[in-house]
Amino acid sequence: MAAGGTGGHVIPALAVARELRRRGHEVEFIGSRTGLETRLVPKEGFPLELIEIGGLNRVGMAQMARTLWQLPAAIFQTARRFRARRPAAVYSMGGYVAGPTVIAALAGGIPVVVMEPNAVPGFTNRRMGRLATRALVSFPESSIYFPHGKTELTGLPVREEFFSIPPKPRVGVFSLLVTGGSQGSRTLNRAARESWRLFREAGFPIRFVLQAGRAAAPELAAEFTDSGLAGEVKDFIEDMPSAFAAADLLICRAGAGAVAEVAAAGRASILVPFPHAADQHQLRNAEAFQRAGAARLVVDSEWTGEKLFEMVRELAAGVDTLERMGEAARRRARPGAAVRAAEILEEISRGDLR
Repeated sequence: MAAGGTGGHVIPALAVARELRRRGHEVEFIGSRTGLETRLVPKEGFPLELIEIGGLNRVGMAQMARTLWQLPAAIFQTARRFRARRPAAVYSMGGYVAGPTVIAALAGGIPVVVMEPNAVPGFTNRRMGRLATRALVSFPESSIYFPHGKTELTGLPVREEFFSIPPKPRVGVFSLLVTGGSQGSRTLNRAARESWRLFREAGFPIRFVLQAGRAAAPELAAEFTDSGLAGEVKDFIEDMPSAFAAADLLICRAGAGAVAEVAAAGRASILVPFPHAADQHQLRNAEAFQRAGAARLVVDSEWTGEKLFEMVRELAAGVDTLERMGEAARRRARPGAAVRAAEILEEISRGDLR
């Protein structure tokens, strides 16, 4: 599994890894020292090989030079690991660690399956995806970037727990979950902080849960305690399916992993796309959800505490509004993506797919 950096890369790969392990296979991960994989992968009991590698796309000249310097060593280290372990296949989620891993796999004749979660592929998948044995995609539009006849629309692997989340009846205190992803979001954190006073002054009965990221969580947690509102601020929510199940409404970025989980859970959401995402893929994801009636879209520059407060009050007051949005979100879910990815990896390892 080549999956490192953010939760958007690591968590879907873990869903496939669990399914492969359930089928009796050995699974190993390749990641970086600075990514979330160092926290999540060992906890799941999978071996993790660490390589030193940075980004090449949308980075400064200094970072590009550093990455180009690291690349040969990372490829050599990964190739040596492959010669020792002789993997049947490599599953790539894209991102920094995927580059040297996919290069080493292709050089060693190891079949590669790439997973592209966005409508527009990231840098690594655009460059390396055409050499893959199979490409699994979440959006039909991304198929044009991969070999004809070797692409399958599977959706993004999501933990099965999300699909079993039942509809939530509206009773008592309104429950709001705000998450800027595994690393948090300055924009979402700032707006959350600005809104606390407004909710308190309005006497709005709310339970406010914020995943703020490791850097911002301590300060925000102290301020939240002073606000007097019910809820909590955490750096990272380990059991995100339970947090989704408890929420009446979600506020989050619009990365592929986030919107796939929103769809699987069948929850209404306000999506605030990250404005600097490559090729504006988060904006495209959010637009698709808004067109389907599954979410409200607010651009990053307009997201404030006052906007958060006003939209929550509006949606909470609507008759069946959140329920209809949740139903529309669930219609976009693609269950079974992890199972299908595991099946394809098995078929490739047997030589059934070329």
